[in-house]
Amino acid sequence: MPGLLGKKIGMTSVFSAEGKNVPCTVIEVGPCVVTQLKTVENDGYEAIQIGFQEKKEKHTTKPLMGHFQKAGVAPQRHLAEFKGFDKEFKLGEIISVDLFEENSFVDVIGTSKGKGFQGVVKRHGFGGVGQSTHGQHNRLRAPGSIGASSYPSKVFKGMRMAGRMGGDRVTVQNLLVLKVIPEHNLLMVKGSVPGCKGSIVLIEK
Repeated sequence: MPGLLGKKIGMTSVFSAEGKNVPCTVIEVGPCVVTQLKTVENDGYEAIQIGFQEKKEKHTTKPLMGHFQKAGVAPQRHLAEFKGFDKEFKLGEIISVDLFEENSFVDVIGTSKGKGFQGVVKRHGFGGVGQSTHGQHNRLRAPGSIGASSYPSKVFKGMRMAGRMGGDRVTVQNLLVLKVIPEHNLLMVKGSVPGCKGSIVLIEK
């Protein structure tokens, strides 16, 4: 699907035409620059690699520097590939937030906030066990049994237990585009998107 890279600015709310207060997320989308054109002959598939946010040459590795010089663009901090663009692009061409239209739907992909080591109640939604009275001392938020002891004498993979929570790649589908502000490269989508303020997200049509 065609799309662009962006940065999550934060959340706010706007009033709809019906007077409803709608929560929305503000995303700075692009401008993104085309850094590579992948073709079936050379790469086995068609795609466009785009870059977002310029960075200094001294912070760029030499192989990547050669990659950007071949495209004739400044070094980019973030790279991503997208397929299925309607029009053809050239190396070094700028793609802006105009790619998206108001009242259309987009998918937003980001990395969720890391929440550290969490127990099973917060991480998996366990309900706790029974009553907190009748001599039950500290077992209310415990996971309970994790498997038989005699056979198979092991804990199966995928057992829901306590552990690190968050920091995962999350896709939120079918978010309504409320407003496009091209002069400031801003996109306002209904609802929330994964990640903290300032995190990089992928916006797909």
